[in-house]
Amino acid sequence: MNGLPSRFLTGLVGAVSEAWSELRVHRGRVLLSLIGVGVAVCALTGVVAAGSIAEQALRESSERSGGRAATMSVSAYNPSGAQIPVADVRAAFQEAVRRYDITYSSEHGYSQQQIRFPDGRRLVSVETVEVPFGQMHRVETIHGAWFTDADERRLAPALVVNQRFWELIGSPDLRTHPTVALTGSATDVTALVVGVTPSSSFETEPTSFLLASQALALLGPADQEMYGTPQFEVWVPPAISQELGQRLSADISGQLGDDVQVDVYRNDYAEQNAESLRQVQLLVGGIALLVLLLGALGLVNIALVTVRARIREIGIRRTFGATAGRVFFAVMMESVVATVAAGVVGVMLAILLIRNPITTGYIAQGVTDVPPFPMEAALLGLVAASAVGALAGLVPALVAVRVKVIDAIRY
Repeated sequence: MNGLPSRFLTGLVGAVSEAWSELRVHRGRVLLSLIGVGVAVCALTGVVAAGSIAEQALRESSERSGGRAATMSVSAYNPSGAQIPVADVRAAFQEAVRRYDITYSSEHGYSQQQIRFPDGRRLVSVETVEVPFGQMHRVETIHGAWFTDADERRLAPALVVNQRFWELIGSPDLRTHPTVALTGSATDVTALVVGVTPSSSFETEPTSFLLASQALALLGPADQEMYGTPQFEVWVPPAISQELGQRLSADISGQLGDDVQVDVYRNDYAEQNAESLRQVQLLVGGIALLVLLLGALGLVNIALVTVRARIREIGIRRTFGATAGRVFFAVMMESVVATVAAGVVGVMLAILLIRNPITTGYIAQGVTDVPPFPMEAALLGLVAASAVGALAGLVPALVAVRVKVIDAIRY
């Protein structure tokens, strides 16, 4: 039994070595067909690799708007239309967060602030959030930083503004601690700009983020009710999101009363968008696989011609004791070794193309965590090349096995 694996390994190494030697002899015949196989493997591997980067870009873009998986929104309203005190909803949400030991939670509301710019006052849209909101939504800063717990304790409110806002105040160095004047409920309040987020090409108006606790100090009770009840968000593991959402809804509505409706739902769309991208990826990958099969057809034709030219050689081998299985395996391995060699070249080309700074910069625009070249893409390319080689070598191998020894010697 111990000798069987050794004999099998020796036979495999010998068949591969023999196949490689034959390919070197007939390299002119197989070169053109292998170019097609290599290009197809490169396309197949590149599509999968580029798709993983594009999927990450789509996921991060989705997470910036809807939150990471699984981010759930919590909203409360009275079906009769009666106003629910904001303070009661906030207290009920915070109590539920403490009860279930949720690490990442944030208030998310909208308001407006009169802000004094060098060219005059402007009414600026303000998102009221808490510190974890930045991590939950992958908020990116190009200058300064997102809010920290220290900003909660500042006497002066802290602002994270968009790039347009920053440009309107003269693009100051944030290390100089630039300030702006906010209109409070009674007097103007000086706020400190601690971070700048990028603005898209279509974003022309200034906006800002303000910590919810500091917004409470700026807005009077009447102003808080005017802007309505804010939403609240939690970021939890997807596996428990459904059950936890039901418990949060029941607990918060129980604290607010039976006449209050509490909705808890997931608002992250990363998985749905990624699924759409996978469908496109499968479509393009299918096209590359079709090209790979067309290259295999060319390889089949060349292998058949090569086998017919070697009929006498095959007959001589059979007379010296070569079994039909050995002949079958040797002929098939020629195609497999050829396509695997072409596949290795194709995978290397795909890596060079995808990891090229120009290509990566184009595909991964706005991606914070650029994924490495996926090993599954390289393995897929090599497996596809091996499978195509086996299919391409099957017919010539069958032809070689059916050659009669006496006819081959007379050939």
